Amino acid sequence: MTDKRLSLLVSLVVVSGGVALLTALVLAWTSGKPPSYMVAAGIVGAIAVGSRTQWRIRILSHTRGISWPEVGVLVGLFLLPPAWVVICTCVAVAIAKFTSRLAPQKALFGVAKDVLAASAAGLVFTLFHVRTDGDRPELHVGALVVAVLSMWLVDESLIVPVIALATRVTLRESLRADWDMRVLGTVARCLVALLVVGILSTGADARLLVLVLPLVVCVHLWQTAQIRNREERESWQRLAVTIDELNVVELTAVLDAAVTRSARLFSVDEVDIEVRLGGAARLVRGNASGVSYDGDADEAPTRPGAEIIRELAGHDSSDPVGELRLRLSRSVELTESETYKLKTFASALYTAIRNASSYAELARISAEHAYAAAHDSLTGLANRRELLEQAERMFTGHPDEGMDALLLIDLNHFKEVNDTLGHAAGDKVLREVAQRLQRASRDADLVARLGGDEFAVLLTGLPTPAMAKHRAETLLSALDGTIEVDGMRLTVEACGGIALAPGSGSVTELLRRADVAMYQAKRSGDRTVDYALSRDTADVGTLMLGGEVRRAVAAHEFSIDFQPIVDLGSGEVISAEALARWPHPTLAPSRVLETIERSGQLPAFSDAVLEQALSAAGVWREAGFDLPVAVNVSPRSLLDPSFPESVLTRLTAHGVPSDRLVLELAETLTMSQLEVVERTLRDLRDAGVRLALDDFGTGVSSLSVLPRIPVHQLKIGRSFVSAIETSSEAAAVVRSTVDLARSMQLTVVAEGVESEPQRHVLWELGCVAGQGQLFARPMSAGRMLAALQRGSGGRPGVLAEALHDAGAVVRLPRRRAPGHGRSSLPHLPA
Repeated sequence: MTDKRLSLLVSLVVVSGGVALLTALVLAWTSGKPPSYMVAAGIVGAIAVGSRTQWRIRILSHTRGISWPEVGVLVGLFLLPPAWVVICTCVAVAIAKFTSRLAPQKALFGVAKDVLAASAAGLVFTLFHVRTDGDRPELHVGALVVAVLSMWLVDESLIVPVIALATRVTLRESLRADWDMRVLGTVARCLVALLVVGILSTGADARLLVLVLPLVVCVHLWQTAQIRNREERESWQRLAVTIDELNVVELTAVLDAAVTRSARLFSVDEVDIEVRLGGAARLVRGNASGVSYDGDADEAPTRPGAEIIRELAGHDSSDPVGELRLRLSRSVELTESETYKLKTFASALYTAIRNASSYAELARISAEHAYAAAHDSLTGLANRRELLEQAERMFTGHPDEGMDALLLIDLNHFKEVNDTLGHAAGDKVLREVAQRLQRASRDADLVARLGGDEFAVLLTGLPTPAMAKHRAETLLSALDGTIEVDGMRLTVEACGGIALAPGSGSVTELLRRADVAMYQAKRSGDRTVDYALSRDTADVGTLMLGGEVRRAVAAHEFSIDFQPIVDLGSGEVISAEALARWPHPTLAPSRVLETIERSGQLPAFSDAVLEQALSAAGVWREAGFDLPVAVNVSPRSLLDPSFPESVLTRLTAHGVPSDRLVLELAETLTMSQLEVVERTLRDLRDAGVRLALDDFGTGVSSLSVLPRIPVHQLKIGRSFVSAIETSSEAAAVVRSTVDLARSMQLTVVAEGVESEPQRHVLWELGCVAGQGQLFARPMSAGRMLAALQRGSGGRPGVLAEALHDAGAVVRLPRRRAPGHGRSSLPHLPA
């Protein structure tokens, strides 16, 4: 559309110029007396020289010249009739244009434009009745000034629209470009013409005209230099702005800015940027007006014209990402300055593309990690952490949006599927269950897998409590159909527990209540059971204790005692275990931690225990006893994402090395809990914190849990130690535990050592460390330090006599690669 308008405008100018020239020929023919051929030839020569003396500015594949034909025209109007001056202008400009080997359309436009300008000046001289006959021309300053203005107006009104259409800019922008230089050039031409005519009109020596030529050359060179310097300065400024706009992190924004800005920066018709970053090549095409194509490079339509191609690569042409193509309608040779700018721009574009690509990759990886952290890897459902976070936000939401509830689902007899058909078949069943629950749920509900065969659905926006029961039945009904696994049709049975959010108080309590209701459903054989406080025996038994626990934690009523862990062979204290004590008249010590967990005070309690344990370790360390301290950790603490950071912060605050802290984990930690806390345990271990598995062998999942936990130490429960003298089965368990620990490069600590015979048997079975009343009862940190300083047999830090003389220990051959052991305890005895 732009090319059509440009051609129409050029054609109109050419036709108008032709009409003006024909009018001049008619007037010259009818005037009768012809002019002096010598004067006419001089005027033609002056105009031709003025037209060829120019500095060209490239605009796309076109050039705009700054020339001086006006001087010859103005002087000619004082010496010849206006009609003859128009004819001389046509002849002179035609000679200048066609000898410059311009395209015919451009040459005709230039001739027509100058003919129209000369006609306007001739009309002014005619209206002013300027006499043009005789040897001495009449100097008419007013006519000269008006003629200059008329020529300037005609020239600007014709050339500015053409440039605006050719460069696809607005008329305002085209008019403002170098307007001051154009005005100064016009004034200079007027003054030169006035000087020439003045010399001729006063009868002065004609040889003075020779001095006008250096003046014209100086003015021309000055104007040329000013415009060139300005264009160069503005071009570098545009390059700086363009490069600055490339500093974005989104690849499409980078390419769009590069295409539109470079089209104007290098004054080209069209720009292609082809990017190859793996996979199909991408092509972005456009001009200064915007992007016209963005897609597969192989499917992009071809474009005619000359191309300037620059590879987008590093400074040593390494690691290319594509190429930049500048397209013009005809071949153009770039100047040295333009070539350097193109190189600079291509380098900046390469860097911007690489940065945007890297940012996109980082964003993708971050999104994948965020998704993985919030979703179950097997089913794609939300995981326990995501469920807890969503439920936490639900508790702080707006109550007017309806009631919320949690449905906890457990698959009946799922263990039989794993045991009979294998874990691969079990995984298929779990994926199918997840898909059915997802399809049966509403968009506002959150379906999650807690681990193992436990699922949960967070029901939101319920109008009445009864709707929770209805929604639960709908969800469980979706599991009724058979599931085909490896050609076998399996029937999945499930039960669910429902707990309403408003009455539960906290997310932890909501989950506990749903769990209580689910197990009630299992026992009763019902598909779903609503939580009822009257049937929650655990809640009834601990309801009144909740307030007492909160008060005890806030008032630091819990005391921390420490029981030494002793080298069974030498009797030397090698570490200590921190034990929390709460003197409650009715609550058994074994239920203290459970009660704290139910009360919601576990984080504050854990912080208090850890604070006192590390404080004691710091005091012992300053006294010369650098002992590790062991602290029991609840699985619920490991579910807290901030737990590792809290532990490391307290280690730093007390100046205790991370390997001086041992966190003891309950062996009853379930597989479903492990799937959530594995990352927490790995973070703690990577930071140097040592991990121990407490009461190993007493639970039902010892061997299945052990490979999943990056522990350093196993602790044998007191039930095995107490029977070790009389029970061959207990002795076999201890021996197998020691052998297992040795094969896995772990250390073993026996709990509940109460007699010397037990100590001797444990030592003979290969257990290197133990704790119990034989060595010391739990005591305060101060008494522990006093006992260490007092020692036994004159040896500080020793609480029992050695079982052997110094140097009498025979070391067993190593069963592991040297340098890979994780134990800091003594070697096993023979």
